[in-house]
Amino acid sequence: MLRAQKTVAAAAAASKRALRKLARPSGTFDASRYFRGDRTLGFHNTGTKAMRAVARDIHLAHRDHWEVRDAVAFAHLLMPDRHLETKAVGLEVLGRFRREFTPSLFARCQRWLAMNYSANWATTDEMCGVVIGPLLVKHPELMPRMRDWARHGNMWVRRASIVGLLPPIRRGDTHAAVDLVYRIAKQLHPDPNDLIHKAVGWALREAGKIDPVRLERYLRANVAMIPRTTFRYAIERFDQKTRARLLSIRR
Repeated sequence: MLRAQKTVAAAAAASKRALRKLARPSGTFDASRYFRGDRTLGFHNTGTKAMRAVARDIHLAHRDHWEVRDAVAFAHLLMPDRHLETKAVGLEVLGRFRREFTPSLFARCQRWLAMNYSANWATTDEMCGVVIGPLLVKHPELMPRMRDWARHGNMWVRRASIVGLLPPIRRGDTHAAVDLVYRIAKQLHPDPNDLIHKAVGWALREAGKIDPVRLERYLRANVAMIPRTTFRYAIERFDQKTRARLLSIRR
């Protein structure tokens, strides 16, 4: 066990060194422009392709002797780092062990979110895309617990409560995720944060790809409670005539 911990710690340190070597000046590519006003977040400006290459190399070097618990420990060492790319490498490596995900990972993800280790929209959505979503696909019995996340005091937990449902929806093999999107959307409509409004609109739009009639019916029935940003995101995939018709009921 001690040897495994040293291997994980060494891999975490190696990934940080690799990202520092790949760092570019902000004039070449300035990732911070997508996070205006957030002075706590750091950037190596590596770009997504280079970041994922680091994650791939780490995974290739350790996949034969790591278990999913080692990948979780690796991510746990990188998530508190202030740099966006470092957090992403931790999540990307963990995501490559998705076939071994167990339900215990659900609580771990909530703790990372609640401790503000992913205190930005990009890291939160990355976690949803490569960890939380695949976890829900593998263990759909966990999905109802996302309603508790929607009531959480931390806004990143609340955002993840609905963004985490997107991978199951895109699988197209379950209606439970779609039903849950509409339930959680109603819980989140009163939320004051614009990043929550955008996330809800995004999820409703994805649900609408499966059943556009249901989405239109939902928007009409709940127009008074749906924030403007959510509404506009949700109707983006409708044809121009339907969008105009739906926008007219908000006036």
